[in-house]
Amino acid sequence: MDNFYGISQDQLYLYGTGAEHRCFSFLGAHLMNLDGQDGVRFAVWAPGVRRVSVTGEFCGWSQDSHPLEPLGSSGVWAGFVPGLEEGALYKYFIETAGGGLLYKADPVAFSSEMRPGTASRIASLDYEWKDGFWMYNRGRTNHFARPMNIYEVHLGSWKQHPAGNRTDPQEVPAEAYYSYRELADTLLPYVKEMGYTHIELLPVMEHPLDASWGYQTTGYFCATSRFGKPTDLMYLIECCHKANIGVILDWVPGHFCRDAHGLGRFNGEKLYEDMDHPQWGTYEFDFGRSEVRSFLFSSATFWLEVFHADGFRVDGVSSMLYLNFGLEGEAANRTNREGGDGNLEAISFLREFNQMVGRDFPGAFTMAEESSAWPLITRPPEEGGLGFHYKWDMGWMNDTLRYMKVDFPGRPYNHNLLTFSMMYAFSENFILPLSHDEVVHGKCSLITRMPGDYWRQFAGLRMLALYQMTHSGAKLNFMGNEIGQFIEWRFYEGIEWFLLEYPHHQQHQAFIKALNHLYLQEPALWQQSYSWEGFEWLDADNAAQSVLLYVRKGKKPVDTAVVAINFNTDSYASYRIGVPQAGSYVELINTDASEFGGSGMHLNCEPVQSEEIPCHGQEQSISIKLPPMGGAIFKCKSKNSKKS
Repeated sequence: MDNFYGISQDQLYLYGTGAEHRCFSFLGAHLMNLDGQDGVRFAVWAPGVRRVSVTGEFCGWSQDSHPLEPLGSSGVWAGFVPGLEEGALYKYFIETAGGGLLYKADPVAFSSEMRPGTASRIASLDYEWKDGFWMYNRGRTNHFARPMNIYEVHLGSWKQHPAGNRTDPQEVPAEAYYSYRELADTLLPYVKEMGYTHIELLPVMEHPLDASWGYQTTGYFCATSRFGKPTDLMYLIECCHKANIGVILDWVPGHFCRDAHGLGRFNGEKLYEDMDHPQWGTYEFDFGRSEVRSFLFSSATFWLEVFHADGFRVDGVSSMLYLNFGLEGEAANRTNREGGDGNLEAISFLREFNQMVGRDFPGAFTMAEESSAWPLITRPPEEGGLGFHYKWDMGWMNDTLRYMKVDFPGRPYNHNLLTFSMMYAFSENFILPLSHDEVVHGKCSLITRMPGDYWRQFAGLRMLALYQMTHSGAKLNFMGNEIGQFIEWRFYEGIEWFLLEYPHHQQHQAFIKALNHLYLQEPALWQQSYSWEGFEWLDADNAAQSVLLYVRKGKKPVDTAVVAINFNTDSYASYRIGVPQAGSYVELINTDASEFGGSGMHLNCEPVQSEEIPCHGQEQSISIKLPPMGGAIFKCKSKNSKKS
């Protein structure tokens, strides 16, 4: 058998060895013409079963009308059904080796029935892309030397249409969702206006339960039907690229949901899965099985190649790396063949995945959501690393939010929470995340973490944003953070945009917009974000006043920026800080500006001339106004030749 229904022996062989990266080209449901007949070729991997047939609404869900044939010993079953067209619903009917009868959705389906339906849907992926300029330049651009300020979005709750009464308040009616195309017309202009460089989408892969936010997936090749067709998502991504906005997709290779129509026990026994996930009620993938590796490599390729995604944020990497993740007691004594607790098959998979992305998709990148101290996450495999491009800095996030909750009298005693992140800041290529995980499950919204009255809470939120933006590393913020939403994020309703009718929320949004655009304009804030060449402490140790002073550097000395942040309630009419060169310093932004909701009393409206007064290890210094619970960024605009 050299070729069966257009499927080659080479494809089947590579799939069985774990080396196939495009299984979506032959598995699944493909519209095609075979021997002069239009129809659909079906192919599914289901080894060790008695029989497989395809069934659907086109045959009254008959179990036997369209049997598939086994392709040798590959475990793949295939067949052709003439006359079928795009949009038809289908499943696979499987009789297991033990005589069990299963109805399974297609693991490589391109589209699915809207939940609560669970059938797969025949779909065309034909799309005439018009983002060639972006894709050409992406492969020729060093993303480490570009700004990266990410707006994290859950598409189902960014905004919603009015949808009448809900029988279940957490069940979102289909008509409430904005479609992919509506989001292209609404979300994208907002992201562009606000000054973000990328959007990161919580998983858009098909999932049965809204409350999983997409992290318990059934469709690893399937854009969720909640918001439209696969080609509609392509349109949204294309529009982002034409607007110079990158698109990052959350991707979940660590585990999958147990729903009966999904991947679990696909042939009546373990096939895709290795074991139960101890924390999330899901199955872990079997990374040691070659066909599973081919399946996951192909899924990654699919979103990068077919949908033009620019990168992945890989969810739950820690749960993949550790054999004993989430286990307790005697169960937590598993070791690998080398005596350690690392999951060697998962480690191997992640290294190969990252190498594949870097090799096959120049300019695309991967980022790890990894919360442990596992070393070398962003170092190349040949150096013993995992090969990710970026890692979320969960340590920075946890320390910073712990500090921001401390009431003002206690802050001098917790100063190290602010400074510790710089002890390891360049051990990895970090992204500083204030993500969806930090505004759910009783953790409170960002603004309600801030102590003090209403005014101080907004001042604290502006200060947090300034600190994040001027700290080394890329940036990420979840939707709603930018308007100071008080309630936690709720996946079943839209962000409370009505808050923008109130001045403080308007002003906070204006501050975030101004700060984002300043970030884009100032190379010092992003050009050397992943090495000590881009950062220098002026004063890290002023715990008594809760003040941080530091310098951010671009590749040119003229781009250097000086940052002063006061984390306590005292203000200073004259606060002296060292500066790296003589000249006249202008204030680029100040959190206390009245247009941002501040008092307007602690601005440095006129340029500040440096003086030959040594301070903070510098020969020159300036005296500035420093606001309470806020800060400012300064830049030398004209050198003083007499003093330089």
